[in-house]
Amino acid sequence: MALIQVDALSFAYPGADRRTLDQISLSIDEEEYVVLCGGSGCGKTTFLRQLKPELTPVGAREGQILYKGQPLEAVPSDVTAMRIGYVQQNPENQIVTDTVWHELAFGLENMALPTSVIRRKVCEMASFFDMEDWFRKSTSELSGGQKQMVNLASVMAMAPEVLILDEPTSMLDPLAARNLLQAVKRINRELGVAVILCEHRLEEVFQDADRVIVMDKGQICRSGSPRQVAAELEQELEDVRIQKALPAAVQIFGELNRRGIPVGDKEFPISIRDGRRVLKHSGLRGQISVTEKFRPVPKKAGWFRKAGSSVLEGRELWFRYEEKGDDILRGLQVSLQAGEILALLGGNGAGKSTLLKILAGVLRPLRGSVKKMEDKKLAMLPQDPQALFLYDSLWEDLLDCAASPEDAQQMAEMLGLADRLASHPYDLSGGELQRAALGKLLLRKADILLLDEPTKGLDGSLKKELAVLLKKLAAVGKGILMVTHDPEFAADCARRCALLFDGTLVSEDEPHAFFRGNRFYTTAAAMIAGDRIEGAVTCEEVIAGCIDAWERDGRSHGW
Repeated sequence: MALIQVDALSFAYPGADRRTLDQISLSIDEEEYVVLCGGSGCGKTTFLRQLKPELTPVGAREGQILYKGQPLEAVPSDVTAMRIGYVQQNPENQIVTDTVWHELAFGLENMALPTSVIRRKVCEMASFFDMEDWFRKSTSELSGGQKQMVNLASVMAMAPEVLILDEPTSMLDPLAARNLLQAVKRINRELGVAVILCEHRLEEVFQDADRVIVMDKGQICRSGSPRQVAAELEQELEDVRIQKALPAAVQIFGELNRRGIPVGDKEFPISIRDGRRVLKHSGLRGQISVTEKFRPVPKKAGWFRKAGSSVLEGRELWFRYEEKGDDILRGLQVSLQAGEILALLGGNGAGKSTLLKILAGVLRPLRGSVKKMEDKKLAMLPQDPQALFLYDSLWEDLLDCAASPEDAQQMAEMLGLADRLASHPYDLSGGELQRAALGKLLLRKADILLLDEPTKGLDGSLKKELAVLLKKLAAVGKGILMVTHDPEFAADCARRCALLFDGTLVSEDEPHAFFRGNRFYTTAAAMIAGDRIEGAVTCEEVIAGCIDAWERDGRSHGW
């Protein structure tokens, strides 16, 4: 008997002119590890919330969900609360108490378990997740990665039989994301808990899954083993949207296969390790030129007072949140020029969002100053885009920022939201809300854009589209400073990357020099390329280097 059985499930939000879910049928077995993926707005979050009665949205539903053979709506609420665990995207949304130990105990207390049982389970979870050093800390002092780990541990303290995770790493830095996903793998492998994981960062989870399910337009379009699904998607002649979100090895060697360049391996590569092995065995060695991408961007006439001047500067910035607290920023210097994209990376809690708020004037520095070029408009995309929406429909919100209805309509079409204009902003998916928020900023015609995690909730295809859009904005003189936990996105579109650590910028360079020497703050493509495709940090660059090497050397080896 399946742990969860879904039969012909359909769902539509109130007032919607289309179904968000359309005739979904699947089963989840005990101890199975399932990765759910698909483009932004395809219905993943809506589907996952159908499996958790406490989070099921209001709307019209058809079909049936069985939990261990019993209709889900008939299962007692205390059973679903404990046995169906759920971890959300935003770490802040799930924490309800003031300390770590109390957060771990909160759900158990609500179940009215004996104190001795609660203490035992809390200690067990704290040990399993290695929380002893911050067990008694205030939850407000934790980094984003620690908060999400607390959320996961709190859910696991309830001894669930199935663990549902909805993009749990979307707001985490690469190291914190890796630690969380490794913990999820241990939960599945060691504790025997079934896992249903929705994730855009497939690099870390794709190879670990027992099954990959791909959704598109509210339906399941692919289901199978990771290698099977990867091979099927990469054999498509059309540019399938999910392809852009597949692991780097799948993208690289799928494209080489389509171009008739053999990858020299029996099994289709799906991991960084697979990719490195294929390149090594192939004997290919190549390099790419980085000069073309990083030529100076043409500047609009009259934009600069003088060549090379900054549109926004932070000088000797010091900041702390409490008078006797730790310094978050320590004499930080940052400069943004018109026509450039500066990507700021760093761990959760390093002070990246704090810096953006200081540059935007939301916070005042303890010492130091911020200087903005006169007559230049500045706009900021906050980490929580819901804060930007004021009306009951997306159309009203866009219209509020637009010079004309025509401009609002054009922006909605450019962002792929023309069919969502009547929706309440809070009914949009995470990716749709992120795009809508960016659209509001662009409609304000700002000259300086400060973007806090602009790719949060976006699938690989939308990230590519956003990168193209930002590069177009930079090409006409916009200055863009973005905070991101997405090395691939930074490598694709930034002109300059910087690492924030210990309150200051410890490293600044163009993306190739920045990412090539790193072990963790780097891209999967750079890890695959190693020293065999010199200079490559994106999938496109690895592909180009392989093609050049093949055309130069491959045929002479009898390939």
